[in-house]
Amino acid sequence: MKKLLALVAVLAMALAICAGCGGDTQKTPAQQGNAGGDKVIKIGIFEPASGENGPGGKQEVLGIRYAHSLQPTVEINGETYNVELVEVDNQSDTTKAVSAAQNLVASNVSVILGSYGSGVSIAGGDTFKTAQIPAIGISCTNPQVTEGNDYYFRVCFLDPFQGTVMANFAKDELQANNAFIITQLGDDYSAGLGNYFKQAFTALEGNVQEAQFQTGETDFNAILTNVLNSDADVIFAPSSIQTAPLLIRQAREMGITIPILAGDTWENESIILNAGDKATDVYLSTFFDENDTSNPAAAEFVSGFKGWLNADPANLTNNGGSDGVAAVSALGFDSYNVALEAIKAANSTEGTAIRDALPGVEHTGVTGSITFNETGDANKDMAYVKTIDVENGNFKFLKTQTVGE
Repeated sequence: MKKLLALVAVLAMALAICAGCGGDTQKTPAQQGNAGGDKVIKIGIFEPASGENGPGGKQEVLGIRYAHSLQPTVEINGETYNVELVEVDNQSDTTKAVSAAQNLVASNVSVILGSYGSGVSIAGGDTFKTAQIPAIGISCTNPQVTEGNDYYFRVCFLDPFQGTVMANFAKDELQANNAFIITQLGDDYSAGLGNYFKQAFTALEGNVQEAQFQTGETDFNAILTNVLNSDADVIFAPSSIQTAPLLIRQAREMGITIPILAGDTWENESIILNAGDKATDVYLSTFFDENDTSNPAAAEFVSGFKGWLNADPANLTNNGGSDGVAAVSALGFDSYNVALEAIKAANSTEGTAIRDALPGVEHTGVTGSITFNETGDANKDMAYVKTIDVENGNFKFLKTQTVGE
C-alpha cells in the first residue's frame, strides 16, 4: 500500500512539473514578464558585432540603443510594456546568420531589427517568415531582402536606386566614360550593387570592365594591375568595411589616381583611420548627413546622439573612436521608432498583428519620411553623396542626388 501511495505521489509531482513547463511555452513575450512582474515586449537585434561588417553593425546597434534609451516603454491595450532588446551577433556570415536568426525566434521576440549587410538579411529572412515574426531591415539594400517575404520590411533605399545615383554622379560630376567595377564573389550586396551600377552606367553610354575577388582576399595587386593598364576613368568598388581600406591603399600605392566610388558601406570611420592619407578622391552614397539642417528632427537627433555617445567610452569605441554620426546609426534610430509605431498600431505583441500594421505606418524620421510600398520597401528617392576629407579625417557632404538628376 505504501508503495502504491508513493507511486501516486511521484506521478502527481511529474504531472505538475509538466503542466508548469507546458504553460511557459504557451506564453506570449508580453506574458513572460520579468522578475519584477512588469509587462515586457522583446525586440530582437539581428546585427553583425564581428566579421567583415562588424563596425557597421555596431553603429546600427548604437542608433537602436539610443532610441531605446529615449523610449524604453510602449503602450499596448492601455498598459505600459517595458521594451527589452535581445541582441545576437550574425558575425557577417550567411551561414551563422541562420543560427542567429533561430536564436532570436527562440527568445520569443515580437519584431526584429536588422541587419547591416544584405547577405545575412537574406539568409535570416526565411527563418523570420516561418516564425511569423516581422523584421525591419536598416541598411540592407539588396532587393532580394524583401522579395517574396511579406514579413521583411526596410527603412533604407535600395541598390537599383543607389547604383543609378552613383552612375549618374560618375558621368555628370566626374565626366567618366569608362568604369572599372570591382566586386566580391558570393556577396549579395557587392555583386548586386556592382550590377546595378553597370546597368545604369552603360545606359548612359559608358563603358565597363569588371573583376571579382574572393571573400577574405587581402592582395588586390592582380586586379589593380588590370585597372592601371586600362583606360578607366573611375573605379566602382562596393565592398565590405574591412576590404575598403586595403583596396584604397593598394590602389594609391600602385600609382592609380582615378576616383574610387562605392556605396553606403564605405561610410565608416574605420575606413578613414585605416586608409589614412591614401583615401584621396573617394566618393560614396549614403542615407543621411549629420550637417543637414533641413529636418528639425534630424538636428535634434544629432545633438542628442552625440551627447549620448560622449557620455560612455564604450559607445565611442563602438562608433569607431569618434562622435561622428553615421548614416546607419540614424537609420537604426528610425527603425526602432517605426517598430514602436507598428506595435502601438497593432495594439498587440503578436508578430502577425505587428506585420499587418507595418504597411500603414507613417513615420517622420530623422532620415526623412518613412512609409512602405507593396513589397515592404521604404518610399525613398534621395541619396547623400560624400567624399573623404583626408586633411580633417572625416566624411564631407557634397550633394544630395536623385535618380533624375
